[in-house]
Amino acid sequence: MTATSALAQEAAAPPPPPVSVAKPIVRDVIDADEFIGRFDAVDQVAVRSRVSGYLDTVHFKDGALVKKGDPLFTIDQRPFQTALDQAQAALEVAKTTLTYAEAQYKRTESLTGSGTLSVSTLDDQRRAYLAGQASVRGAEAAVAQAKLDMMYTEITAPQDGRIDRRLISVGNLVNANETILTTIVSLDPIDFYFDVDERNLLAYARSARERGSDLQEGGGGLDVTVRLTDSKEPPVKGKLDFSENRLDAQTGTMRVRARFANPDFVLQPGLFGRVEVSASNTYKGILVPDDAVGADQNERIVYTVSEDGTVTPKPVRLGPKQYGYRIIREGLTGDETIVVNGLMRIRPGVKVKPELITLPPEAKATGVGQ
Repeated sequence: MTATSALAQEAAAPPPPPVSVAKPIVRDVIDADEFIGRFDAVDQVAVRSRVSGYLDTVHFKDGALVKKGDPLFTIDQRPFQTALDQAQAALEVAKTTLTYAEAQYKRTESLTGSGTLSVSTLDDQRRAYLAGQASVRGAEAAVAQAKLDMMYTEITAPQDGRIDRRLISVGNLVNANETILTTIVSLDPIDFYFDVDERNLLAYARSARERGSDLQEGGGGLDVTVRLTDSKEPPVKGKLDFSENRLDAQTGTMRVRARFANPDFVLQPGLFGRVEVSASNTYKGILVPDDAVGADQNERIVYTVSEDGTVTPKPVRLGPKQYGYRIIREGLTGDETIVVNGLMRIRPGVKVKPELITLPPEAKATGVGQ
C-alpha cells in the first residue's frame, strides 16, 4: 500500500462518534425491598342501636368528619319515656309499701316485747318489711334500666373519624344490636398492610433484633416509604409497628403493618400503594442512569471510556433503583468514566469523542416505581 492510498483511507475514515460520559454517582444508600399493599383504618366501627324502635332523626351529613360523642341518630323516644314513667311510678309504690311495712314491723316488735302479740306475728311483719326492701331495690333497678334505654335512644359517635352514608332511612324499624346504621373509620394515623416472604422476613427480624426490638412487637422500628398509584402524590414515610405471629402455611408469607401520620386525610382506607422497606445498613453505593446500562446476551454491561477515548464493556450486576438511578452491585468501583448517552453509536474497542457531563445527585423521578 502506497503512502498516498493510506492517507486516502485515513481521510475517508469516519470521525469518532460523540457520546456523553460521566462519573457514576457514589453516595450513601440503604437497600430497600418493594411490596404492594393496602391502607386500612386503625379503628373502624359499625354503628348499631342498643334498643329496638323506629328511627326518628338523622343528625349528620353523609361522609362528614365526626368527633366522639357527636349525635348521629335518635330512636323514637315516646315508648321509652312511657316505660320510664311507669318504672318511676312503680318505685313510688314500692317505697310507700316499704314505709308502711317498716311501721307495722316496729309496732309489732314493741307489742311482742310486752307479750301482747305472738312471735309468729312478728316474723310475718319482718318478712313483709324485708320483702318491701327488696321491692324497692327491684323498682330502682327498673328505673335505672328505663333511664339507660332512654339514653340509648340517642346514638352518638363512638370515635373520631369519617362517617359513611346512613344505611337506613327515617321511619324504619331498628333492631337492637343487629341493624347497622352506618360505619365510621379513623383517618389519622392510618395503617398499611402488606405480605412479606420468608427470606425478607428473616432479614427484617434480624435487623429488628440488632435494634433491640422485636418484629412482632413494634415492627423493629424499620423505616418504610409508600408511593401511591398517582405519581403526582408525594411519597409518605412511616415505620413498621407490627407483624402477625405466624406465617401463612399456604402462601409462605407473613402480614406486616406500617403506620403513617395522615393529618391532611389524603390517605384513605382501601387505597393501594407500593411500600419500600429498608433492607440493609448504610453503605457506599455506585449509581448510574438506566440509559447507561446495556445488554450482551444474558449479561448487563456498562461501557467505560479510557483516557484515549477507547470504549470497553464492563459486565455488571444490577441492584434496585434509588434516587432515580440504578445501583450497581458488582462490576464498577465508582472511579470509571462511563457512557451515559449514545450507546447505539458505539461498540467494544472503538474510539469515541467523549463529552463530559456531571450527573445530578438525584435524577428526576418519572413513575411510581422510581
